[in-house]
Amino acid sequence: MIHARLVGALVSILALTACSQGTTATAPASSAPSVAAVSPTASVPPKFAEGVRVALVRQLSSGDYFEQWLAGAQAEATGLNVTLEVSSGDGNNDKQALNLEQAVNQQVDAIIVDHGFAQTVQPAIKKAADAGIPLVAFDVDPGTPKAVALSQDDHQIAELALGALKDGTGGSGDVIYVYVAGFAPLDRRNEVWTQFKKDNPGIKEVAQIGVVNNSTASAVADQAKAALQANPGVKAIFAPYDEFAKGAALAVKELGLRDQVKIYGADISTADIGVITEPDSPWVATATTDPSNVGRIAVRAAALLVAGEQVGPELKVPPALVTQQRLRDGGIANIEQLTAAIPALTTPDVARVPWATP
Repeated sequence: MIHARLVGALVSILALTACSQGTTATAPASSAPSVAAVSPTASVPPKFAEGVRVALVRQLSSGDYFEQWLAGAQAEATGLNVTLEVSSGDGNNDKQALNLEQAVNQQVDAIIVDHGFAQTVQPAIKKAADAGIPLVAFDVDPGTPKAVALSQDDHQIAELALGALKDGTGGSGDVIYVYVAGFAPLDRRNEVWTQFKKDNPGIKEVAQIGVVNNSTASAVADQAKAALQANPGVKAIFAPYDEFAKGAALAVKELGLRDQVKIYGADISTADIGVITEPDSPWVATATTDPSNVGRIAVRAAALLVAGEQVGPELKVPPALVTQQRLRDGGIANIEQLTAAIPALTTPDVARVPWATP
């Protein structure tokens, strides 16, 4: 999920478009295919022949997006002979900061920070940077140019989703907006929403809801039901995070408003595809990257840093717009089928590891 200097040499891709404190988990063999198998003809850095330890310090771990992101990261780590030591703050920012401090003290070879609030993770990130530990920060402002900042192109994600919303509403109507401040990707998407409302005065935000916790979808569903009942003329819900969109869809279905209210979201997973394509689903479009692909990129970037390669200072992953109609027409039921249909969601040349083959 979920906080713009441009990448100097980032490939240009056509856009069709958070384990307890003190506990580490070594990356298991994933059911997902390993996408980085060491080439027998490549010159593998000696450190990788021995094995490399990378700490993955997450803010959240629940939800389809985060599960698929981790699966991709684990698959890539296995292929690169990287031991991925995973911790999660489970939504507790202080716990995440403590996990990060522990990773620094354990002198791992690299650290990946997955989401988080800048003010709670930046002190430990600075400590790691000062200690010379390579850092990759995904969807959180690291506060230092010594860390590689990895993100989805959140501005484009919002632009794509809102373009679909505009088309679906005809550019006018009451809209419920789902947002929680303080998460870097949501804040970036909010910037686009703010400008979109200025540019489209016919779109009226009648309610803002949102919560992020270990049961985000159900909590948002309760909020959305109340907002919909208080605003009977709502035509659309802009929910730029898949757990937000799933919660909104629950509310719309429970209130029998599937024909009236449409949902425009962000992010995707195999479970999300099931929600979008079910009969009479109100979730009609989502702008997204492939979460497992982003997890792979994070591990590749960390591996390159360990090897002394130049990366960054920013890596930005471009999104695609995925519509309900395209999923149904293509008989797409899972992420594998989706990436086959939209190859732009697969970005093997972003942070490519020269001693490994796809």
